[in-house]
Amino acid sequence: MKPDYIFESSWEVCNKVGGIYTVLSTRAKTLQEAHHDQVIFIGPGLWKREDGNYSKKESPYFREDQTLFADWQRETKENGLQVRVGRWTVPGEPIAILVDFVPYFEKKNEIYGWLWEHYSVDSLHAYGDYDEASMFSYAAALVVESFYHYYLNDKQQVIYHANEWMCGLGALYINNKLPQIGTIFTTHATSIGRSIAGNMKPLYDYLFAYNGDQMAGELNMQSKHSIEKQTAWNVDCFTTVSDITAKECVELLDKPVDVVLPNGFDDSFVPSAAQFTRKRKAARKRLLDVANALLGEQLDDDTLIISTSGRYEFRNKGIDVFVEAMNRLLRDKDLKKKVVAFIEVPGWVGEPRKDLQERLQRIQNTPGTQNTPIFDTPLEVPQVTHWLHNMSHDNVLGMMKYYDMHNRKDEQVKVIFLPCYLDGKDGIVNMTYYDIVLGNDLCIYPSYYEPWGYTPLEAVAFKVPCITTDLAGFGLWANTVFGKYGEIEDGVKVIHRTDYNYSEVADNIKDTVAAFSAFTKKQVDEARKHASQLSKKALWREFIKFYEEAYDIALRKAEERKVKK
Repeated sequence: MKPDYIFESSWEVCNKVGGIYTVLSTRAKTLQEAHHDQVIFIGPGLWKREDGNYSKKESPYFREDQTLFADWQRETKENGLQVRVGRWTVPGEPIAILVDFVPYFEKKNEIYGWLWEHYSVDSLHAYGDYDEASMFSYAAALVVESFYHYYLNDKQQVIYHANEWMCGLGALYINNKLPQIGTIFTTHATSIGRSIAGNMKPLYDYLFAYNGDQMAGELNMQSKHSIEKQTAWNVDCFTTVSDITAKECVELLDKPVDVVLPNGFDDSFVPSAAQFTRKRKAARKRLLDVANALLGEQLDDDTLIISTSGRYEFRNKGIDVFVEAMNRLLRDKDLKKKVVAFIEVPGWVGEPRKDLQERLQRIQNTPGTQNTPIFDTPLEVPQVTHWLHNMSHDNVLGMMKYYDMHNRKDEQVKVIFLPCYLDGKDGIVNMTYYDIVLGNDLCIYPSYYEPWGYTPLEAVAFKVPCITTDLAGFGLWANTVFGKYGEIEDGVKVIHRTDYNYSEVADNIKDTVAAFSAFTKKQVDEARKHASQLSKKALWREFIKFYEEAYDIALRKAEERKVKK
C-alpha cells in the first residue's frame, strides 16, 4: 500500500542540531520525487536562546510561503494553532510546517495526565529537554489533526512518521485520536542505550542481561525511556536505523523492530569532477593556512590531513581513542609524512581567536608564500582555534595536556581542536563542513556507540577513505557489502571494537594511518575510488525501498482498523 500523504515530525526539521537533520534533509529529495508536495515535514517554530528563553528568530533553513494551504492557515490562526508554512531549503524543497509549542506548556500537566491514563507513560521524572520536546510533539500532532480534518478523509492513505522519543507523544496522540492514520516511529538511538554507553558502563557484552526499565531508574532516565518504550509498543510500525540498534531495541525496549531503515545519502551535495578538484584544493589550502598560522610553521600540501567530527560525545564517538591514536602516532617510526589531525567537534565555544584571525589575514594578504613560512613561532595554546568557556575542564584539551601533546615544532603529528559548527561563519575556517571534508586525506570515526554513522558515509561520498568500527551501523553495513572486514584499500577500514579493547583500537588506527602515509599515488587513488563506489550503494534511491515497506506495514494496520470500525 502506498501513502497519499506523509507527515513526518522531528525536532530537527529546519533546525540543524544533529545527525537526524542530515537524515531527513537528504532523504527529502527522494521522497519529494516519489510523492510531490504530499510529504509534509513538521518542525519546531521556536529556538532556545542562551538565556533559556525562546525566540522566534528566523530559521536559515526555512522559506515561508503564505499562499501554501492559505485557507487552512487562516483557520489555524482563528483556532489558536500558531503555524508557519513554507519550504525547507534543502534539495527537493519539501513543504515544511513550523509550529509554536510554547502555548501548550500551561496545560502540560493535563497532557501528561492523559498520556499516563491512556498509555502509562511516566512523565513524573521529567527534566531537561523532556518538556519542550513533549510540547512540540503534542503541537505537531495537533497540526496533523487540524490538516486532516480540513483537507482529508478516510479515503486517503495517510502516514504519520515520528522520529526519536522527542516525537513519541505526538505519535501516541495520533494513534488515539486518528486511528485511520498509519503511524511509524523511528528510534535513531535508544535513549537508555546511549545513556548506558555515555555513563562508561559496558553496553555490548552485557546487553542480553540489562533490563531497560531498571537501567532507566538507575540512570534517572525514566521519562524518556517510558515515552520511547510505549511509543515503540503502540505504533503500527516500529523502526530503527541499523541492525546493531535493532538488537538494543529487543533487549532494552523489549520490542523487536518491524523494519530497519538504514540512513542513505543524497549525492547532489557532492561537486562534479572539475569543481571537485578546485574545491578540494581550496579546502586543503584553508586547513593548512589555519594550521600554519596556529603552529607558526609551514606544513606543505604533502602533509597528511586527517579529521574526526560529529557530536561532542567524548567516549561514544571515540574522540578519546582518536587522541590516543594520534599520541601513539607521534612515536611511530613507520610514519612517512607529517600529519595534521583536526578534531571538528562543537564544544562550549566562546569566540574565535583574535590572534589567529590576525595571522590568517596576513597569510591572505601575502600571496605567493606557499613554501616560505610567514610565522616561525606558535601562538599560545597552539591546540585550539577558538577560545572555550571551559578551557580548563574540556575533555579534548585535558587529554592532550595529560599526554603532553603541545604541537611542538619537531613533532611529526599535530592535533588541532576546531570546537565549532562549520557553518561557514565560524570566524576562523569560514567554510561549511561539506566544503571542508573533501580536503581530508583520511577521516577517522572510531565510535563506541553509533547507531548508524553519518560522518563516515559523508566522508566516502566525498571520496575520502575512512576508518570506523563494527560498533557503528555504517561499519557493519560496509562489512556486509564487502563480504569481509573492510580495509583502508577498500575505502573503509572497519576495526573490531568491544567494550574492553580501547588500546587495541588505538593501535589499529595508528598502524593504518602509518601504512596509508606510505601509499603511492596510485594506491591512494584506488582507495579514494573504492570509497566513492561504496557511497553509491548507500544513496537514498537504494534505501528508500525500506521506507516503502514501513509505509505498507503501517497502512495495512490502519486499514484493518477502518474495516473493523
